Amino acid sequence: MRQNLATTFAGMMDRLKQVLKTFQPTRDNHQALVVSSPDEQPVLVRDSQQVDWRLPLVAVSISATALVATVREIGWLQGWELQVYDHMVRVFAPRSPDPRIVVVTIGESEYPQKTDANILKAVNILQANQARVIGLNLYLPESNKLSQAIANQKNLLVTCFHHRQNDSQQAQISPPPGFDVKKHDIGFSDLIPDQASSPILRRAVLFKPANPQSKCGTGYSFAALAAIMHLEPEKVNWQQMEETAWHLGQQIIPALTENAGGYKRFDSGGFQTLISYRHPRYAFAQISLQQLLNNQFSRSQIADKLVLIGVTATSIERGFYTPFTGDDSHEYNRMPPVFIHAQIISHLLDIGFGQRQPIWYWSEPGELLWILLWSTVGAVVALRIRSGWILMISGSAIAILLTGICYAVFSQGGWIPLIPPLLGLGFSGLGVTLYQAYQNQVRTRIIILQVEKQQQAIAQLNALLQDTSRLAVPPSNDNIRQTGDLLLGGRYQITRVLASGGFGCTYLAKDNQRPGTPTCVVKQLMPARRDPKFLEVARRLFAAEAEILQVLGKHNHIPNLLAYLEENQEFYLVQEYIPGRTLEQELHSPHPEAFVINLVGEILEILKFVHSHRVIHRDIKPGNIIRCKHDNRLVLIDFGAVKTIQPLPPGQTELATVAIGTRGYAPPEQLAGHPRLSSDIYAVGMIGIQALTGLPPQDIEIDPDTGNLKWSHLVQVSPEFAQILEKMTSYHFGDRYLSANDALADLRRLV
Repeated sequence: MRQNLATTFAGMMDRLKQVLKTFQPTRDNHQALVVSSPDEQPVLVRDSQQVDWRLPLVAVSISATALVATVREIGWLQGWELQVYDHMVRVFAPRSPDPRIVVVTIGESEYPQKTDANILKAVNILQANQARVIGLNLYLPESNKLSQAIANQKNLLVTCFHHRQNDSQQAQISPPPGFDVKKHDIGFSDLIPDQASSPILRRAVLFKPANPQSKCGTGYSFAALAAIMHLEPEKVNWQQMEETAWHLGQQIIPALTENAGGYKRFDSGGFQTLISYRHPRYAFAQISLQQLLNNQFSRSQIADKLVLIGVTATSIERGFYTPFTGDDSHEYNRMPPVFIHAQIISHLLDIGFGQRQPIWYWSEPGELLWILLWSTVGAVVALRIRSGWILMISGSAIAILLTGICYAVFSQGGWIPLIPPLLGLGFSGLGVTLYQAYQNQVRTRIIILQVEKQQQAIAQLNALLQDTSRLAVPPSNDNIRQTGDLLLGGRYQITRVLASGGFGCTYLAKDNQRPGTPTCVVKQLMPARRDPKFLEVARRLFAAEAEILQVLGKHNHIPNLLAYLEENQEFYLVQEYIPGRTLEQELHSPHPEAFVINLVGEILEILKFVHSHRVIHRDIKPGNIIRCKHDNRLVLIDFGAVKTIQPLPPGQTELATVAIGTRGYAPPEQLAGHPRLSSDIYAVGMIGIQALTGLPPQDIEIDPDTGNLKWSHLVQVSPEFAQILEKMTSYHFGDRYLSANDALADLRRLV
């Protein structure tokens, strides 16, 4: 078994090495390739090479599984797993007495009466009342007269004791004289609690190789022989199949291996099985020895029953800890050996009659796959959920589900691991979270670098646009394509022109080089000027903006950047297509306050991610927010920095070209060419006001003293929400929220 586990580990580690070899992070996630346009001018195409999410998922899942399996193999989890097992035993223990078994107890006050004469009298009384099986769980190695009187009774069983540590003769106890091992009326009463750190009795030895040199020479346990003797009149067959299984009735009891269930390398000597306890409060009918000798019982209590006689005096038999020792009531501290044997016999009888099944467990490869499954679940959930508190709630729910599955399986007799998959779930989730945090740091560093390049390029464009000594070469409308035309070497086939003008065009197109020819959005951007110096700066700005979009596009609420390229001194962005409608189509009439609170909150969540990467959107407005028709999520599109390379609208001064934004949604500092993070918050607040009033911001009166909109009298709105919107849309940026997270904190207090 250890060799199989080692082989399994080796296979897992080989797979992990292969995964890690394929997952090599690079500084540039874009692959450049040069093709030729129809007029043989060079075309530079950069395709986005998305890092396959399956690679880190597989790597983290296998690593978490290997870590848990290693810790488990060392044995560090055994204590926890056995505690869970004990709790499941307590939860699902049958709470009805076994009507087939009666225990005659010899307590403290009755122990002095434990004489051979009284034991013989008790046996005779039981025989007279037609007990089916009588088991003397008493050590009687020198009771010669008693043995002579009872040795030939076919339904009577006596016991002896093997030493469980070594073959020391002093530790062995012989059976009563006159009994023959070959007649199967002697059973050993050895009981094996677990290790000293947790001395709880969970296993029973049913058989072990007979040793003729031993004082207790039998190979059958007291409990196994008692169950067999009780089942024989019922025609229940039994057969020991070598050393691996015992066929009892219609069921097979497998022998415990040293790594069964939550165990790791326990003493697996002999044929062992797990004890399925009944609840001790209800388990068995009891009669004291005094009551039996005084005939203080009814015949029906004895007739056709399996009767055990044993010592319960704690001064003589301290008893054993059981799974019920951990019960909070502390009612069941130790269980006397006679009751332990009764528990084992009860379980064997249930198996023989088909009323219960043996406690089963999986092989080690099966348990490894189980751990790997839940490690993968943890990795997938952590990969999909970005919010920390939602991840905690989801993880807790999955842990509860896993616990419920394990307990449900145990109710059907199966012991499958709980602690290892829980750890795998947590480790993989933590691993993916740390991996994402690292990736976010890398992406943030990349974006900061690109933002610096972006700002430098914008400043240079500003200087060039103010330089009137250069003659601008205007773009031509001849390059605007029509439906059915092909773009960029035939890769993209236009299916619809979404927008067009002097600045360029936005197309809906099919990608002919991707499986299934998926629909995408192709944005064609025409620079305001074509002179070499302007194009050089515009090219740097375009590349920096594309790099930023590539990183931000990994968020579920921002379109993914599929490619960016340049052809014939024009720039192209290829992005994921989001089917749906814009907020501009939704906000033509007033909406309820609850709707607007959710709307503003969802946009702020997107903005929180964008701002965490030091990026300012610059053009947030209803027309740039799409509600996806598939899952109703909001998607933020059309980041604005790249628009600085586009030509001016008619009648607008050149200096204003760097002031990106839309009238009504862009705050004063942004229109002056100095956007801040709070500039985007201003735009979101304006969308909230528009959603409440049904009016675009430019149609609402402005307070000449403050510069703020006078809107609250137009609608019924709570003072708390109105105050939040007022702060978001303050004329002076210093009076606004400093971050989207601050605005969200106030907004959440309203929910």
